[in-house]
Amino acid sequence: MSIQGRKGIRVALPFLLPSLLGAALFAILPIIISLLLSTTSWTGMSKVTLTDGFLRFVAEQSVGLDNFAVILSDHEFWRALSHNLYFIVLYLPLILLFSMTCALIINTHRRGAGLYRVVYYLPVLTSWVAGSLIWKWLLSPVYGPINNFLAFFGIEGPLWLQSELWAMPSIVIASIWKDMGFYAMVILGGLKSINTEYYEAARIDGASPLQMFRRITLPLLSSVLFYVTMLSMINAFQLFPQVMVMTKEGNAGPNGATMVMVERIYKYAFRYGKMGYAASYSWILFVIIMAFTYIQKRGEKRWVSYDV
Repeated sequence: MSIQGRKGIRVALPFLLPSLLGAALFAILPIIISLLLSTTSWTGMSKVTLTDGFLRFVAEQSVGLDNFAVILSDHEFWRALSHNLYFIVLYLPLILLFSMTCALIINTHRRGAGLYRVVYYLPVLTSWVAGSLIWKWLLSPVYGPINNFLAFFGIEGPLWLQSELWAMPSIVIASIWKDMGFYAMVILGGLKSINTEYYEAARIDGASPLQMFRRITLPLLSSVLFYVTMLSMINAFQLFPQVMVMTKEGNAGPNGATMVMVERIYKYAFRYGKMGYAASYSWILFVIIMAFTYIQKRGEKRWVSYDV
């Protein structure tokens, strides 16, 4: 490193130090502690402090990699993972479709677009607890407005959250409603960055709106859509609050139909008193998310273009 570079680091370090200390204390240190606890049988009841010899405590409670072996051989883990993947299969294409549609509407200059720009983002500002309670009421098979609306046309609505078949799709519907505005804002930023001269030239050549969307909008939005896909995938693996609130008494739905990874981590840590086991669960989830992220990054060059 050059002398000028070292001097720049010395000048910047005092300003960066508070942020670096905060990151070390509230991010890096908990990650290291979580990794160590994942190799223990700690129940969460006994007191653990750094001053009393944390490493000695870990050594006394250590079970090696037994937690990981038990989890990976447990049918419950694979069932929870399959529910997460099922949620992603339903959620990912729909959130992209609705977010793109929402962004295209907001990007227009038609009458009413200004009002829609305000309304579409309101669910994002709503807490998940409040939003989940709203959807729990909307999807009620007895007094819910959705089933009452279907009954007006002579259609018998499903049991939604009380049905093993419809419980996860119900969670997907609520999740799309909650997340659509955020991802639409991201896509809108991408739409605003596209040079309008491309559309003017295509219009002169007689291109239809659909052709312009396929040949101009989608290719130039590929980097934004890639970011949205990665972010929504990671968030989908962390599915939790809507399951806990919308599912009856937080019991992972009828016959465990909405049992997912983070919900299992919460249950083992705070209901069953298996903190070490829950920490192992969280590290397995971390590896899974990293694996899916790596796969997406490997396929990035095949369809993502950064040339605008």
